[in-house]
Amino acid sequence: MQIKEDKSNDLADVINCYRPDLKPFEDVYRHLHTNPELSGQEEETAKIASDHLKTIGFEVHTKIGGHGVAGVLRNGTGPTILLRADMDALPVEEQTGLPYASTRHVKDETGADKPVMHACGHDSHVATLMAAATLLQCAREHWSGTLICIFQPAEENLDGAQAMLDDGLYDKIPKPELVLAQHVMRMRAGTVNLRAGPLLTAADAFNVRIFGRGGHGSAPHTTIDPIVVGAAIVMRLQTIVSREVTPGKLAVVTCGSIHAGQSPNIIPAYLDLQLNVRTYDAEVRKRVCASIHRIIEGECLAAGVEQKPEIKLTFSTPSTINDGKTIDALRETFSPYFGDRLVDMEPPTASEDFSLLATAVGAPYVMWMFGGTDPETWDDAVAKGTVDELPSNHSPFYAPVIQPTLCTGVDAMALGALTFLNKKSV
Repeated sequence: MQIKEDKSNDLADVINCYRPDLKPFEDVYRHLHTNPELSGQEEETAKIASDHLKTIGFEVHTKIGGHGVAGVLRNGTGPTILLRADMDALPVEEQTGLPYASTRHVKDETGADKPVMHACGHDSHVATLMAAATLLQCAREHWSGTLICIFQPAEENLDGAQAMLDDGLYDKIPKPELVLAQHVMRMRAGTVNLRAGPLLTAADAFNVRIFGRGGHGSAPHTTIDPIVVGAAIVMRLQTIVSREVTPGKLAVVTCGSIHAGQSPNIIPAYLDLQLNVRTYDAEVRKRVCASIHRIIEGECLAAGVEQKPEIKLTFSTPSTINDGKTIDALRETFSPYFGDRLVDMEPPTASEDFSLLATAVGAPYVMWMFGGTDPETWDDAVAKGTVDELPSNHSPFYAPVIQPTLCTGVDAMALGALTFLNKKSV
């Protein structure tokens, strides 16, 4: 037990000694927040990250799977540890009122004009990993092994990690023995959460087209109204979770978009739905997705639809299941370092694709959460019982307070790596 405590104290000394001046990284955060880039468009963000890694001595590979960046720092014999940050922003109109708020609008892949905002905190992920890379590079006399820093594109589309893998990521860099990541959340700034087992849900999304028979709004008997069919489908989909999933098992089925027609007196020829599914358990996931197909096809058949509906899987990513042994090792260093700032939280029903960077090579992985909500604001909301009303990820009002958020993220990422990199005797 004494050995573990000594190691924790040693790592705390390393972090406190080599933590860089965070003012430049606060500036990076503000710049990225003001100048966010949509998934697949992260060119400027990637350049900021890659230029920084080059400056501090990393071997750097760019434009992997789009704008992905991989930096490698070899520092003697030891394990290969991969740290990952995502870079992309969301098509959200920022309403924070911050002096560095985004006012950016860009064209998306369809040519449509979109507002852009770092509504999920990826700007803080980039800034903290840049600073953590600096800390670890400066402290290299205290550890040995190989450190990899990944700046990943297109996480919000849930295809950026796979794109990097498909582009030969592990032909360019060493295969990691462990993959670590973190995510800023609606938690008290300065706090960190470690959780073994299920953390984030699997996600599946479907684009659905229901075909009817269009006609005049005054003569519905001559048509097959896809709007009526679509409405029946949306309502029936709500029974999947309540009537087909075992109580206590998590599943979410959401219809996020429904569109048909252009005029009040015309029954359209088709209707489009966009559906989203979140699950943890593989069998639940399989059953829910099968039920979606069955319900859509069954309602179309009941309505006399002549053309079979189109059901297209647009993206799919597995659940994030944190490795228990890795969590145990992290607790041995995080607990004494963060003390009562290491807190519990319920797992969010959000989804991520970073686990693919680990499972592609059979490596264990862990993602932890760190807080970004102003401490006074958080404490006041706790006292009033209004925590659920605070802005959360993907809200137009969401923006982590700069400090202590960034310092906590830097320390956590560096401490996570140092927990597993071989300790040098100096």
